[in-house]
Amino acid sequence: MDFKSDVLIVGGGLAGLTAALHLHKAGLKIILIEKSSYPHHKVCGEYVSNEVLPYFEWLNIDINKLYPTHINRLQLTTVSGKSISVNLPLGGFGISRYELDNFLYQQLLEKGIEIIEDTVNEITFDNGTFLVNTLTGKKFISKQVIGAYGKRSTIDVKLDRPFIKEKSPYLAVKAHYKGNFPDDLVAVHNFNGGYCGVSKVENQHINICYLANYATFKAYKNIETYQQKVLHRNKHLAEIFENSEIIFEAPLTISQLAFGAKTAVADHILFIGDTAGLIHPLCGNGMAMAIHSAKICSELLLQFFDGIIFSRTELEKKYTTLWNEQFRSRLKMGSILSSILRKDKLTDMLLTSVIKIPFFLQQIIKKTHGKPLIFDK
Repeated sequence: MDFKSDVLIVGGGLAGLTAALHLHKAGLKIILIEKSSYPHHKVCGEYVSNEVLPYFEWLNIDINKLYPTHINRLQLTTVSGKSISVNLPLGGFGISRYELDNFLYQQLLEKGIEIIEDTVNEITFDNGTFLVNTLTGKKFISKQVIGAYGKRSTIDVKLDRPFIKEKSPYLAVKAHYKGNFPDDLVAVHNFNGGYCGVSKVENQHINICYLANYATFKAYKNIETYQQKVLHRNKHLAEIFENSEIIFEAPLTISQLAFGAKTAVADHILFIGDTAGLIHPLCGNGMAMAIHSAKICSELLLQFFDGIIFSRTELEKKYTTLWNEQFRSRLKMGSILSSILRKDKLTDMLLTSVIKIPFFLQQIIKKTHGKPLIFDK
């Protein structure tokens, strides 16, 4: 059976779900295909800048229904014991992907947007039309496809995207804990070979998510030993772990994280969220970037369907330009910060500088956060 839509979205994470709500609100027929059932946890820092709140309000998304924590302070620490805390200019909120993704998914269901649990394994473009096939044999026809399937996929292999050929040395680990931690704080703790983000989400749970160099990680037998031998060398992290109790049966992990350059368009597919460019955890506010990219893509697609943008070539060029204008510098800053935070001596030097001149840290925060997403229509 053939399914027809104006826009088919591959992937139901933050970016894909937000784009579906935006485009449906404008009257387009949307189909979203997601391989996993809701709700589910994801490896993620789970801090979102308040820059997204005006856009959420326009989409009629009331984030307060999920009882997020409200965050307005940032702390940085080093293995040597140095620490600095500053106020976040815009502030943000802590919410788990388990709750937020499911909340958006439920909104799609309420609005009658078609959601299919399946895995897309092939996307082809022919004579102005997209043909999409899934593992279960379903076939879809759509005027436009948005790729929102995350960090890497077999689709990337078939599209021959350059980054997919590069091996990544990074491993990310995440779990929720019970314990004492300030509601209003997001902390980034350096350790040998990586860094760890800590902040509260809903239900007073603590999200601990860290990025590690796999070469240092594989020297240990398991995650628990690695955390004891490596992360606990930072006294701030050791105190958090020693006074917290894990809620998950086991931490979630993800490897082969590709932080290199990605294109925003390939074979006429418009990519959003991590599919277009992965930001280092807690260095560049990736959840807000995913939501913002959905807004940019949706607005341009509506102009395309309304005839304001006359050709697919113009659409793709404008989207690439806007993506780079909004995110390229943030991705670059995230990469620089991650490189520093994975090295003890450089992190010590950075904190020594910002302790003496806090203005430097405020500038770093501005470089990794955007402005409020005001919707003027």
